[in-house]
Amino acid sequence: MEQLYEQRNKIIAAFIIAAFIGLFNETALNMAFVQLGIDFGKETSTIQWLTTGYLLTLGILVPVSAFLMQRFTTRQLFTASLVFSIAGTIISGIAPIFSILFIGRVVQAIGAAIIIPLMMNVMLLIYPIHKRGAAMGKIGLVIVFAPAVGPTIAGVILDRLSWHWIFWVALPFFFISLFVGLKFIQNVNEVKKVKFDIVSFIFSSIGFGGVVYGFSISGELGTFATTEVLISIIVGALALIIFVIRQLKLDQPMLNLRVFKYPMYILGLIIVLVGMMTILSTMVILPIYLQKVLLLAPVFAGLILLPGGIINAIMSVVAGNLFDKFGPKQMVPGGLILVISSLFVLRGIDANTSSYLIIALHIILFVGISLVMMPAQTNGLNELPRNLYADGTAIMNTLMQVTGAIGTAIAVTIMSISSSKSSGNAVNGMVEGVQHSITFGLIIAVIAFVLSFFVKNVRESKSIEVKNSVRNIH
Repeated sequence: MEQLYEQRNKIIAAFIIAAFIGLFNETALNMAFVQLGIDFGKETSTIQWLTTGYLLTLGILVPVSAFLMQRFTTRQLFTASLVFSIAGTIISGIAPIFSILFIGRVVQAIGAAIIIPLMMNVMLLIYPIHKRGAAMGKIGLVIVFAPAVGPTIAGVILDRLSWHWIFWVALPFFFISLFVGLKFIQNVNEVKKVKFDIVSFIFSSIGFGGVVYGFSISGELGTFATTEVLISIIVGALALIIFVIRQLKLDQPMLNLRVFKYPMYILGLIIVLVGMMTILSTMVILPIYLQKVLLLAPVFAGLILLPGGIINAIMSVVAGNLFDKFGPKQMVPGGLILVISSLFVLRGIDANTSSYLIIALHIILFVGISLVMMPAQTNGLNELPRNLYADGTAIMNTLMQVTGAIGTAIAVTIMSISSSKSSGNAVNGMVEGVQHSITFGLIIAVIAFVLSFFVKNVRESKSIEVKNSVRNIH
């Protein structure tokens, strides 16, 4: 075990490279939608399925990760994830027609669905509780920074090369990650012969898949009030209710919902989900505003959002070290104050707003997010006993993907509805829509701020419990 602790940074490095490229893929292709529509002769609503299909695959497969982490070794799952990621990237890179590109995206998503919860579970197993903040800071760098810089890097690639190069640029990093992982990663989990419950998987897939699909198409259609959207969400919600009831009755559930007996886990989860909704909805709304209102080319729109992404990467690591020293009680409310302040000013942007102001507000927003996400996430997971780590990370990652898709869809739908109802010209309508979407983010951030005052430092509580146990023994 001592040797494992000595190599933990090398082990996590392999995961970070793979997860970074996996999450980069989630948003990078968005910048190429216009070019893809021209090349394949498809409408934007069809091209959007490259993202919707990716998110649907994550929503269906991430819940299964808790079972996989009990049934297979760490090295087996890591290798499988990289094989799927590499295969999906190659298929996407050579895709001559839209359907082949879609298949490549789904195969990529299978790899991402395995690697992200596996990375978090391994971190909890190989880092002691007093050093998890710094480790989660590195993971936070991946979870927030990768999707944030995806559009920027893609914009630069598209300025010089074709969309195929978005995949070819990513491919070498997957091979590097596979090489590093095979050299350093050891099996840290305990393999059990757990039974796979096919009924739970079916209801989980219908549930999470239905909800993600319903909200995703509402974003495309610009309204919630369609039969397809309502049926998808209602069927998904009913399937999730049946899934939850079944998990509570099974001796070996696919997802152990007993993680919800731990209040700091629940509170941390809610705050993390609000952060994820804010990040992904803002990352969709601001590029649209920069291109359609300020009339900037994709490459310049991407560059305006780059400083916030870079500073967020630095701050994620800083925040991790601060968490190990101070805990979450000051960091989470302080970070949310920055988020709320940034969104409050952003909701007033219009066609005359300076690009420099957007850069400054975007930086403040992402500094705040880095002070919120990692501490809330780590503190919540720290409360769980060791045997619930796999379930806790699987549930958190599943809901992050689902709420990210929901938050994005709600923001786009609000923007579309507001734009269509505006009495002014097209630009004024777009400005109104962007302002109302940002107001939605502001409201949920205020709710998270109120909840943040109930956060307690789990590490302190556990230290007190250990001291009391020692006293009782003596």
